[in-house]
Amino acid sequence: MKLLGWWLMLVGSLRLASVWFGFFDIWALRLAVFSKTTMTEVHGRTFGVWTLLTCTLCFLCAFNLDNKPLYLATLLSFVYAFGHFLTEYAIYQTMAISNLTTVSIFAGTSIIWMLLQWNMHQRVLVKHS
Repeated sequence: MKLLGWWLMLVGSLRLASVWFGFFDIWALRLAVFSKTTMTEVHGRTFGVWTLLTCTLCFLCAFNLDNKPLYLATLLSFVYAFGHFLTEYAIYQTMAISNLTTVSIFAGTSIIWMLLQWNMHQRVLVKHS
């Protein structure tokens, strides 16, 4: 597996913690992410399902880096997540800068790395004679 694949596996695994918090420990999710607002259990579960989808994309892409549509969907999931958290911080003021920084490190690294390696993972077609 390529290094980017291992990175995506790491990020997907770390996101699983947020899934757990969303479903089973809303207080921890509030402290770790949305520390400047109140959250309901419905908010937590919605966040958990959304994050579970992004975990799935990370794991699938890690093993299929040559699949352009899947690669793009995974890349866009990082862009959307970063945009979401940036607006939560800057516009809605529901996050602390420290929480945004943590999200930015993982999303930013993933976005840049995936953009830099956009055409690096091509399927190799073997000709049979």
